[in-house]
Amino acid sequence: MSDNDRKGFFSRLFGGRKNADEAEKPAGTPDQPEQDAAKPAERQEDVAAPAPVTEAPAVQPVAETTPAPETGAPAPLAPAVPTPVAPAPAASPQPAAASAPVEVAAPQPVPPVKQSWWQRLKGGLSRTSSSIGTGITDLFVRRKLDAAALEDLEDILIQADLGVDTTDRIIKAVSAGRYDKEISADEVKQVLAREVEATLTPVAQPLVIDAGHKPFVILMIGVNGAGKTTTIGKLAQKFRAEGRSVMLAAGDTFRAAAIEQLKVWGERTGATVVARPQGSDAAGLAFDALKEAKERGVDVLMIDTAGRLQNKAGLMAELEKIVRVVKKFDAGAPHAALLVLDATTGQNAVSQVEIFAKTAGVTGLVMTKLDGTARGGILVSIAAKSGLPVHFIGVGESVDDLEPFSARDFARAIAGLPEER
Repeated sequence: MSDNDRKGFFSRLFGGRKNADEAEKPAGTPDQPEQDAAKPAERQEDVAAPAPVTEAPAVQPVAETTPAPETGAPAPLAPAVPTPVAPAPAASPQPAAASAPVEVAAPQPVPPVKQSWWQRLKGGLSRTSSSIGTGITDLFVRRKLDAAALEDLEDILIQADLGVDTTDRIIKAVSAGRYDKEISADEVKQVLAREVEATLTPVAQPLVIDAGHKPFVILMIGVNGAGKTTTIGKLAQKFRAEGRSVMLAAGDTFRAAAIEQLKVWGERTGATVVARPQGSDAAGLAFDALKEAKERGVDVLMIDTAGRLQNKAGLMAELEKIVRVVKKFDAGAPHAALLVLDATTGQNAVSQVEIFAKTAGVTGLVMTKLDGTARGGILVSIAAKSGLPVHFIGVGESVDDLEPFSARDFARAIAGLPEER
């Protein structure tokens, strides 16, 4: 195509627009240069002003393009059209093996430190020792031992259920040679521990299992909630640890829960359990259990009984019946009758000892729940009045929290003194 032909083509293409622009151009406005011949064909009405060019270069036919967006400035020469880039596909989740997380080892639980019996005893009696010790400490701070101080000390000891007789002995021992003189709280605690130990030493006796009696029959008695069944289970575990064979008789036929609880203890300790349906005759069950234990050559037979209040004549008569029936099979049985006492009952435990001793011939005591009261001195009061052996004391729920009774350890723990080395 010649230059003239090109000019004719652009004249025809832009002629109409040029005439219109000239008609609208105000007077005195200089002529605009020719439009850039190389600009692609686009909708000129969308452009505010054509871009000036100095010379119209040769133009090759171009494909129709998308119109440029509206703008208030002239369109640039030969705009570069970016090549569209396809978006990268979204990365699919990789399996755990492709990017395995760093495994962090779970913290290992720290095994609890096993406490000695002294530590468990002192912890169990902390409420009682705190009650006594705090009172003594508050009382004897830079104070002389006078009548008022002795009266206050007496109140502290009575409130701890140490009993009138034991309290009188402690008061006399504290005042001997110290009246109207300054005395420290630690000095008073030392006297307290010494007098309590003197009261308890005669009754601190272990339970001896006589191998000459096979089975050795232990009758477990006490009021509701004292912890008879749990104590039976703990004793069974101790006897089994000593290598003895054990049989348990579920004589609390009034409560289905007591029967099931004893069965659980039997499974834990490997002891045989003799049980009958709820409501069965307790005396008949005791007889059958003794007969079976004799046939099997069992070392120890423990007979559970229903909890009963000491003032219920009917229930106490049933307990007497159990004792009579057992003696028909073995005149020497039961070889031990252990009364389980709940320390939290306070002075009521004293009357329990008196009545059960007459009814069932109590031979020894087991004191439980000393960790649940601030009046653990009740054991001292009972020992002073009854003189019955105290075989075991309990200061918690675990098997290790029931241990043979030690007068010295108990006395020092209740006074809040450290373990004697």
